[in-house]
Amino acid sequence: MLSASRSMSVKACPYASTSTQHDTDFLDIKTTLPPLPIAEERVKTIITNERQNNLLILPHYMKQHLQHSIFNTISKIAGEHNLQAYVIGGFVRDIFLNRPSKDTDIVVIGNGIDFAEKVAKKLNVKLAVFKNFGTAQLKYQDLEVEFVGARKESYRLDSRKPIVENGTLEDDQKRRDFTINALAISLHPDTFGELLDPFEGMADLEQKLIRTPLNPVETFSDDPLRMMRAIRFASQLNFRIDDIAVTAIKSNTDRISIVSQERITDELNKIILSPKPSIGFNYLFDTGLLHKIFPQMVALYGVDYIDGRGHKDNFYHTLQVLDNICETTDDLWLRWAAILHDIAKPATKRFEQGHGWTFHGHEDRGARMVPKIFAQLKLPLNEKMKLVQKLVQLHLRPIVLSQSIVTDSAVRRLLFEAGDDIEGLMLLCKADITTKNEYKVKKYRQNFDLVIQKLKDVEERDNIRNWQPPITGTDIMQLFGIKEGREVGIIKNQIREAILEGEIPNEREAAIAYTILKGEEIGLKVVATL
Repeated sequence: MLSASRSMSVKACPYASTSTQHDTDFLDIKTTLPPLPIAEERVKTIITNERQNNLLILPHYMKQHLQHSIFNTISKIAGEHNLQAYVIGGFVRDIFLNRPSKDTDIVVIGNGIDFAEKVAKKLNVKLAVFKNFGTAQLKYQDLEVEFVGARKESYRLDSRKPIVENGTLEDDQKRRDFTINALAISLHPDTFGELLDPFEGMADLEQKLIRTPLNPVETFSDDPLRMMRAIRFASQLNFRIDDIAVTAIKSNTDRISIVSQERITDELNKIILSPKPSIGFNYLFDTGLLHKIFPQMVALYGVDYIDGRGHKDNFYHTLQVLDNICETTDDLWLRWAAILHDIAKPATKRFEQGHGWTFHGHEDRGARMVPKIFAQLKLPLNEKMKLVQKLVQLHLRPIVLSQSIVTDSAVRRLLFEAGDDIEGLMLLCKADITTKNEYKVKKYRQNFDLVIQKLKDVEERDNIRNWQPPITGTDIMQLFGIKEGREVGIIKNQIREAILEGEIPNEREAAIAYTILKGEEIGLKVVATL
């Protein structure tokens, strides 16, 4: 669906524009959108240079990006068999965004599998054929290449799996999710390098806009996962979603129920891994999609007031913590820990007269919520889940330490409980500083530096991380000639506490002497030596 200001006559050669209105839109772009960290000037330079000729085929420019030998092979085969073949989608889009792209989609006007077999034979590589989907894939050098025949699609209301028919290139471009993914470059020898852009995808790249080639209501209703993909691309590229498309997402949120949870979570993880995930989460929230796929996070939203006293909005606080941690790590599970660190605040929120709002125990309750949320979202219920659970459980501990005098025993306990995840925990806690009070920020950060130094000092001296007791239950049983039972557990706990409190060093001889002392206190006698 094109607006009036985008009206343009496009046939075999796209971007043959004579629209004064469109040229004006181009000139006004800098005043309507902020600069973003993509190849903006590069795109504009290309468009400006070619627009002088009132024609935007760009063959000379595109050929620079088709130097990989596989494109030459495809071109030769297309010419020999008089077939039209195009590279389409993300590979073309990423040329203009100056992003590397390993996945390459080839559309053939005709039988894509037959064409792929010819290419695979020429290159002497294996070909994976998926007849049910009408596609074939091969890997050649550093590229993953998928071949498909041009097709048009229609959908049933109860499924996002399309009914597929043979079609033209234009049909194939129409079925693409977004205009920026509908760009195609001809690989036929006669037209090699020509860009075909019937839906103004180049203009949308220029304007940093996510827009559908056709009516977005139908596009999102047909395949509701595209709503998640729109938001994911906006978050990854720092683009905005077309207003009409946003409205269409709002009217189609119920349709997300026909998409498998695995596919939804895959898109959600890609949003979380984007440079600034709050862009995606704000779209998810504002459109109502987040309410459908992750209601526990939506429950964080809002501020309550009693006697004129309110608390911070924990939804937007969580987004800030998430963005903060993304500045220091690409680890998906640390980012999930940021999302879930306050997830139990709605359930633990209380107002205490004379004190204000409290969230006592939200770290414990939040840790207990993690397995259920991971199961609900079909996230892995393995060591990744346990890491997130541990970080949610411990996320207040370094903050408490940073607000008070740091004792060695408190640091030992933190090292003992966090183990090898201590660095991730400290990253999360630093990200959790979102106060606007500069004095508090400076104070907390200075104290955090003190805690970090203490962690290093205590670890070097006491070797507490991933602590293993210097004396085992078997040692205790042998020393006193007793069987496994309550006394063994009591002494083991006393040894651990003594080491963590600094009463004895983390050494075997000191632990044996302490064991004898504590054993005698409960009536045990030494019957052997260790």
